Amino acid sequence: MAILVTGGAGYIGSHTCLELLNSGYEIVVADNLSNSHIVSLRRLRELTGKPITFYNVDLLDRDSVEAIFLENNIDAVIHLAGYKAVGESVQMPLHYYHNNITGTLILCQVMQKFDVKRMVFSSSATVYTSVESGAISEDSPLGATNPYGRTKLMIEEMLRDLYVSDHDWSISLLRYFNPVGSHVSGRIGEDPGGIPNNLTPYITQVAVGKLKSLRVFGNDYPTPDGTGVRDYIHVVDLALGHLKAIEKAMSTTGVEAYNLGTGKGYSVLEMIRTFEQVSGRKIPYTIVDRRPGDIAVCYADPSKAIKELGWAAQRGIEEMCADAWRWQLHNPNGYEEMEQSSLV
Repeated sequence: MAILVTGGAGYIGSHTCLELLNSGYEIVVADNLSNSHIVSLRRLRELTGKPITFYNVDLLDRDSVEAIFLENNIDAVIHLAGYKAVGESVQMPLHYYHNNITGTLILCQVMQKFDVKRMVFSSSATVYTSVESGAISEDSPLGATNPYGRTKLMIEEMLRDLYVSDHDWSISLLRYFNPVGSHVSGRIGEDPGGIPNNLTPYITQVAVGKLKSLRVFGNDYPTPDGTGVRDYIHVVDLALGHLKAIEKAMSTTGVEAYNLGTGKGYSVLEMIRTFEQVSGRKIPYTIVDRRPGDIAVCYADPSKAIKELGWAAQRGIEEMCADAWRWQLHNPNGYEEMEQSSLV
């Protein structure tokens, strides 16, 4: 069985590909490498000893996308490709709408043409409104607060409409919370490029000496230590969620959304302290003002995924931090160092 993974060279994509290969699937990766690295795929081959068919393709290029389906017998698609930086989406909204929505539209049109109607879509917890605080279920109010989140929400609606028009489709909408960590080998991990937007890679880059200190946005929230609480999920657990979703997609029809999170919240200071314990490095930080729109507490209610997918996160905060540190320690410049050496 061959699975097309769009964005398969990226952070979540590479870990998902690894778990697919280890579970006996054949994979075809489509990635334009705009925010990912070909080195991740080389390392996947090293880790698994299995072949990977790769296309350097932009989903906006319909002819190139069609060529993938012409040249391979694709059974299902895991769609992760897309721009993903919230702040950048505010500055470049049309760029995000065009890339994320139009790319998905073309992909679905090509899938329909080739009668491939099994999809797992990489959505996000940003599709929920920011007014809620506490556990979020799939029935919580929707209403993204930035262009990135709105692209995810619009794509979800588009996919629901697609199923209404043709009940042969089977689509899982996976709403991620906060992916962290890396594969235990330390060979693949998160390489954000530039200044990280997310907490964990920022912490690891401070620990390795690339950045001087961490800014903590607010310490006056109604939480045990005053800092914001979020649901951090190990990227390997997240990847395994995609396998469960593919299994379900191959045996059912319909459109269902699933939260992928641990169901537990950890504060910013908890993450810092845990990372200091597992790494033996001190993480200097300063408290700054809250960011507009941030809420005190946000974590997943993952009970639907547990019940319907048979999936639950297994890895705790210590493992998340230890694996993130192992990746950063062995790859202080991410994949860049490996890329340069491979050119010599």
